[in-house]
Amino acid sequence: MSNQNPSPEKLRKAALKKQREIAKWEKEKARPKRRTYLIYMVFLICLVYITDEIASQICVQMKTEVAGDLFVSFGDKSLSTLGALELLSYPCIAISLFYKTLSDRYGRRLFLVVNTFGMALGMTLIFLSGNIPLYIVGYCVISFFVPHDMQVVYIMETAPAKHRARIYSLVRAIATLGAMLIPLLRRVFLHDQTQWRMVFLIPAVLGLVTSFLALLLSRETEAFIDSRLKYLHMSEEELQADKAAKEVRNAQGGFFAALKFAMGRKQLRWLYILMAFHNLGFIITMNYQPMLSYGYAGHLVASGGAKTLDSALNAVASNNGQVTQALFLFAVGSAVFQFLVGFISDKLGRKPAGALMSALTLTTLLLFTFGARFGWAPWVVGFLTGACVGSFWSVGDINVMMMSESSPTNLRSSVASSAYVIQALGTILGMAILLPTLGALGNSVVSTAVLCISAPGILIGLLLVLLKTHETKGADLDTVTGFEWD
Repeated sequence: MSNQNPSPEKLRKAALKKQREIAKWEKEKARPKRRTYLIYMVFLICLVYITDEIASQICVQMKTEVAGDLFVSFGDKSLSTLGALELLSYPCIAISLFYKTLSDRYGRRLFLVVNTFGMALGMTLIFLSGNIPLYIVGYCVISFFVPHDMQVVYIMETAPAKHRARIYSLVRAIATLGAMLIPLLRRVFLHDQTQWRMVFLIPAVLGLVTSFLALLLSRETEAFIDSRLKYLHMSEEELQADKAAKEVRNAQGGFFAALKFAMGRKQLRWLYILMAFHNLGFIITMNYQPMLSYGYAGHLVASGGAKTLDSALNAVASNNGQVTQALFLFAVGSAVFQFLVGFISDKLGRKPAGALMSALTLTTLLLFTFGARFGWAPWVVGFLTGACVGSFWSVGDINVMMMSESSPTNLRSSVASSAYVIQALGTILGMAILLPTLGALGNSVVSTAVLCISAPGILIGLLLVLLKTHETKGADLDTVTGFEWD
């Protein structure tokens, strides 16, 4: 039988490596911070968050142009073909969940830089794409790095506790408004649909510059350094005792254990179910720009302003067209509703806030869909579109908050993780209905298809939050068991 104990040489190398890491983090901790550090760090985080927000939205806001250029050979099935190929990004998103955990070992700063560079790289690849495969590679690269949200971790671990929520709300609002750069670039470059690649160039350069600034100016967070040093200074006996204590505290943890627990609790079970139904509306967030494009183009043809749908699409999507104008106000509508939901939730409670935001999602969905079809003013339709998407995301935030406030501490993280998988069922079902519908009936039915698929799911979610869930505002996270509502 081979000896399972490490050799003295390996133990010596491990001890040296540990000492070098301790020295590295102690040196970093000892470096003085200027009084202006928080100010320029918030500025840097705003730039990173803007890059993240643009990377999240740019492929959606350029979808009609990409489909009409790269996928022109697919004719009236270009949107469904593009949507089907975008599904290739889902494995990248799944892998990124494991990638995300590496920041607990190697630090926040490294991933703040790498993630920002990665998003910029994805946009650069799309700018260079002259074919479908390279576009999809760029799309997948963006999809891998966007979910990491290291800028949010930086805010949570860098901002003073008493100002943390306000700083986060401020930075998020600025980032959402920063997405107005996309329609601004559409206005500058999009003289016709074939020039869509130029819209990706400036955000790519912004991301590359921001990642370089993050490399030069950012510091590792104090919270991570303290946590890492505490771990490194532990003896082997202390590590084993700490591991055993964690195993006791998290004995019920894990995906399947959390799923079993949640399905056995009325409150969590209904929250899971309503999230799955609500996420039928995820297709809105992926298709609002094509809905605007085909809505305005259809109205232009019907009113005699264009002879063909293709010429109408080129007109409404141009640098001065209605779609570009509407997208300016999209960012404003989205920012306003995502900013307000926290105040509404704290003032009125989680249930009223969730129901109100679901109702607003439905109302604004109907309004912006019919507004584009009947040629309403672009600034009105754009604001309504942003309000719809912002309200949709706000409902998801409230649902996650209610789940957290309905779960015991040792299961809270696992319950949230398993909930995202259940939530994805709604997304997959919505896509599974939408893509074949567009493939069979053509791009022009995108608004009707999205409306008919998403509205019933959002309405069911609204009814479930009113009839089947309980208020969680004020719940004591240290004592909640999950059995309170059974």
